[in-house]
Amino acid sequence: MARKNTYSNEKRTAVMYAAEYTEGNTVRVANAPQRVYEVPERETQRRRELTRKEDQEAQRRRRQVRRNREKLQYMSGGMVVFTALAAVCIMFIAINYLQVQSSIVSTMNTIEAKELELEQLKANNDLLERKIQTYTDLDYIYQVATTELGMVRPGDDQVLYYQSTESEYVRQYDQIP
Repeated sequence: MARKNTYSNEKRTAVMYAAEYTEGNTVRVANAPQRVYEVPERETQRRRELTRKEDQEAQRRRRQVRRNREKLQYMSGGMVVFTALAAVCIMFIAINYLQVQSSIVSTMNTIEAKELELEQLKANNDLLERKIQTYTDLDYIYQVATTELGMVRPGDDQVLYYQSTESEYVRQYDQIP
């Protein structure tokens, strides 16, 4: 480790560093001569002034920080009112937000229930439509008439055909299913 020796006289201050050990792998001389650095008195005076100015600046900053901390400990009446109003506004906004979210969730649940009901109604409608299709099928009608109702097909002597002299027409106001 290096050792610092300081010698001073009236005009100059000498600083001397002496090496007590050798470091590195390219040492040329085992015991190197001691180096002496001379620092002029002007330089040391300038350094002292800089140090003094830095101390004064640091002290001024500490005083300013202390004043700011003291100011922060006390709140004015206007600041208290402003903070209270801000808190009330934030609470109002939060409550409204929660109400809107609740309304959205309930609407989504209602939509989901209505979609499920619509699917059930469509399935029921398809079933009824298939029943109507089967009831208008002539083969189905013939089967029900002969098996369930005991009807028989008419013979040739029971059917009467007639000729119409005027043309007949039917007015259709709606689609026939």
